[in-house]
Amino acid sequence: MADKINIVLLAAGKGTRLNLNMPKPLCPFMGRTLVDFVINEVLDFCASEKLEAEIDLVVGHQKELIIDHVKQNYPGKNIGFIHQKEQLGTGHAVQVYLEQKANAEKQNLTFIMCADTPLLKKSIFKEMYQMFHSKNLKGIAASFQALNPTGYGRIVRSNQGFSIVEEKDATAEIKKIQEVNSALYLLSTSHIKENIFNLSSNNKANEFYLTDLFKPEFAVEPILFEDAGSFEGINNLADLEMVEGHARSRKIESLRAEGVRFVDASSVYIEQSVKIGKGSLIYPGVHLMGETILGSNCIIEPNCILKNSKLATEVKVLAGCYFEDVEVDSHCQIGPYARLRPGTLVAEECKIGNFVETKKAKLDKGVKVSHLSYVGDAEIGANTNIGCGFITCNYDGANKHLTKIGEDSFIGSDCQMIAPVQLGDRVYIGSGSTINKDVPDDGFAIARERQVTKPGMASRFLKKK
Repeated sequence: MADKINIVLLAAGKGTRLNLNMPKPLCPFMGRTLVDFVINEVLDFCASEKLEAEIDLVVGHQKELIIDHVKQNYPGKNIGFIHQKEQLGTGHAVQVYLEQKANAEKQNLTFIMCADTPLLKKSIFKEMYQMFHSKNLKGIAASFQALNPTGYGRIVRSNQGFSIVEEKDATAEIKKIQEVNSALYLLSTSHIKENIFNLSSNNKANEFYLTDLFKPEFAVEPILFEDAGSFEGINNLADLEMVEGHARSRKIESLRAEGVRFVDASSVYIEQSVKIGKGSLIYPGVHLMGETILGSNCIIEPNCILKNSKLATEVKVLAGCYFEDVEVDSHCQIGPYARLRPGTLVAEECKIGNFVETKKAKLDKGVKVSHLSYVGDAEIGANTNIGCGFITCNYDGANKHLTKIGEDSFIGSDCQMIAPVQLGDRVYIGSGSTINKDVPDDGFAIARERQVTKPGMASRFLKKK
């Protein structure tokens, strides 16, 4: 029978050193928040091991914001909340958890971890879980080697067993130890209940240490991991920048393994949820954010920003483009310096050129909008060509209106469509026209003043130097 397991995320800290107006677990990180990374990794681990899990966050500072965030982003998940009014140490947090979690004993195992360690991997949880069972332990603590162990609790091994000594209470000799506590623990729930309320705060921090559950007299062991980076926590903004950089590097390494090429990965900003197909090429200065998906063999030239956008196969985005909430089908070329705003749908084999802006625009197959145009609240039929300087005048000061242009049409340069207006298939609009009436299929329309030329009159208007 599969284990039933408690997952306890310690998320009550104020994060004072971050100096941000938000609780520490909600600090933005790779397009999500710190706590999202831990929750998602825990959920993946439990699913892979087919574990029946109950997840609880021990919250305190600005708890309402954390609760709202988790409820909104994890609907239907078995996630609860424990309120720790005072922060009197990690041991106290678990005491509060047991006091408020009536059915904690129904789960025979309990994982305890911090909510500010976004690089934790499910492989770490799995290795701890397997060792716990293979050695029939009461508790297991993850550790790693730190070149500079200052600030960490030390792993003290002896013939009698092992213990964890916090730095404030460590002797000079113990402070030389480089194996340190990661603050990730797996314990039997019964071991916690039997000992957690016997903890003493008689230490230099005057706190209840959860690490006091790891003593030589208990059947507990440390497990040393080579990958120290997975345990990096966030204490200040410098830590945040460094750890997020490590997370991006990890993301880029995984994409490289799938056949994605980066010309200069160090200059690319990419978020965790981004997906990129094999054979795609990413140039320097690119930002890929949110739920962005790139198909195979795409090319994203320098300094492009894509947010929550979906590109199919073999799409080429030239330098300096900005996409947000758009979809682009295969074999399209866009840019340079094009802005595609939310609601833009671009069918296959379209071309959108430099200094073109679209918004709620549907472009069918083969449409060309090559330069210096605004296409908003519009539907453009297949193979229609839009000339330079085209504008859909979609806003009347109160409401937005739709422009529809049919297939195989030609719109000359410097034309304006006064919406609502509808043009049929195979329509030709002369350059410089302002169209405010519908044009039927095969219609030709021109709407501009007749040219008047006055010989010799230019001298009246030309200024002499």
